[in-house]
Amino acid sequence: MRIPRALTIAGSDSGGGAGIQADLKTFAALGVHGMSAITSITAQNTHQVTRVVDLDPEMVVEQIRVCVDDIGVDSIKTGMLHTSSIIRAVAAELRRTSAPVVVDPVMVAKSGAPLLMPDAVESLKLELLPLATVVTPNAREAERLCGFEVKTVENQVKAAKEIARLGCRTVVVKGGHVQGQKVVDVVYHEGDVVKLEGERIDSKNTHGTGCVFASAIAAHLAHGREIVESVRLAKEFVTDAIRYGLDLGRGAGPVNPVWSTLRKAYMFESCERVRSAAEYLESIEEGGLMCPESMINLVEVVPHGERVEDVIGLSGRIIRVGSRLRVNACPVPGGSKHVASAVVTAHSLDKRFRAGMNVKFDHEFLEAAKSLGFSVSSYDRSREPPSIKSVEGMTIRWGVSEAYKAAGNVTDIIYHVGDYGKEPMILILGFDATDVVKKFHYIFNRYLTNRSKK
Repeated sequence: MRIPRALTIAGSDSGGGAGIQADLKTFAALGVHGMSAITSITAQNTHQVTRVVDLDPEMVVEQIRVCVDDIGVDSIKTGMLHTSSIIRAVAAELRRTSAPVVVDPVMVAKSGAPLLMPDAVESLKLELLPLATVVTPNAREAERLCGFEVKTVENQVKAAKEIARLGCRTVVVKGGHVQGQKVVDVVYHEGDVVKLEGERIDSKNTHGTGCVFASAIAAHLAHGREIVESVRLAKEFVTDAIRYGLDLGRGAGPVNPVWSTLRKAYMFESCERVRSAAEYLESIEEGGLMCPESMINLVEVVPHGERVEDVIGLSGRIIRVGSRLRVNACPVPGGSKHVASAVVTAHSLDKRFRAGMNVKFDHEFLEAAKSLGFSVSSYDRSREPPSIKSVEGMTIRWGVSEAYKAAGNVTDIIYHVGDYGKEPMILILGFDATDVVKKFHYIFNRYLTNRSKK
């Protein structure tokens, strides 16, 4: 099996959030063997760059040469090229290769420190950009390359066309610095304009965004994908990296390029746990007594998950067959809406709680839970604001939040007594799916014992 190979030619970020550190994380996350040629060593953290030491251009070139000659390369990404002499040396070496080149025209660090010498801009334009398969300036970088302000999508299109005149095959003018509800990246590829819209995420943890985006493009090109498709996939990748950015340091924390890999691993683990916990649930004698009319779902959200898509649930439901509970579907991502929404909300309030299961409302079950020391809270659906009720899927989120406010914390059990046309329900929360079913079993045994004494 051919192993995709990508080379990053960039500066080292001692804080680990950008530069070659971010590039290599991205390559690894996307299944590419990463190599590096360090151009400069920076002493930096989340809020400042205190020193920059440039490597000798010959040493930069030697790093490129030994990797390409022995290991080979399927794509190349350039980042911080601090001086004209480094740019000229790198450009000369790149002319010896046929691999696609992604140029991230790094000019300023997130902290505001300059990462490109003023006299090096012309060298970048004349020497490197003509070799670029893809160039990925943000709006501020595009302004320096094209000579006019870039504040609208229309400006982005104009700038992309102007930069393309320098000889690059594809120009992506990123929209993160352009005002608007959505982030629009403009792709100018061989005479065609493609606008890629994405979610604008409110986060201070955006250090390394440009590095990760350009490296993700290079990684997909190394896999042999087409240019525009590579850009589209990279945009999705970096959006998630921003969404799950790391809140580290006193300044702009780094994005998280390994999130996509972690999420897949978490999904597999959660899927296995939900499957195993559902089998455990089926083994509980007389468990069917707690099945509501709307049936049961059992879900688990991956750590730090924020959306229903981050939740493993049963695509069908858990039903009652005789006195037992029976599972009639497999665990899948997005396999639940209502219980998933409740668990995602609980998880946002207390990261320890990642799983939940709904059961039939029964006062005696609640009393059994309280007698065993489980914490219980509730909310009143009749008090739900019309503005919440009118939005699909918001009722559960509102209810869990109300129960949290009333109790001052996320409780083991949350219940409501229903409303017009709405069945009353009990929600059992836990640290994972197994924990939830164990709680249910423990409470259910006490519930049966109490009933037998009457």
